[in-house]
Amino acid sequence: MADKGDIGWRVMSAGAAFAAGFIARRAITFAWKKTTGKEPPTNPESPETHIAEAIGWAVVMGVGMEVARLLATRAAANRWAKGTGELPAPLRAVADKAEKTAKAAKAKAK
Repeated sequence: MADKGDIGWRVMSAGAAFAAGFIARRAITFAWKKTTGKEPPTNPESPETHIAEAIGWAVVMGVGMEVARLLATRAAANRWAKGTGELPAPLRAVADKAEKTAKAAKAKAK
């Protein structure tokens, strides 16, 4: 069973990602309108939508949403670390593995 810290981190990171996604979608839609002068495609899968426009929208939206999620999760992790004194467990495991790999490479180089 997950401990309170793990549940707290999941709630915090999910909230940050949700908020970032909401804001990113608005910003990307606004930028699309300003750049192209048209509304973004409401149904890119439709054959009535020009293929270049559909692919462009999919790429811009996909990259933009993922970057927003990544930045929000990193900001939440930094905030979590400031509040608790350590990274959340899922991120700590990755950082610990990277540190061990770097130490092993350094020892091997000697």
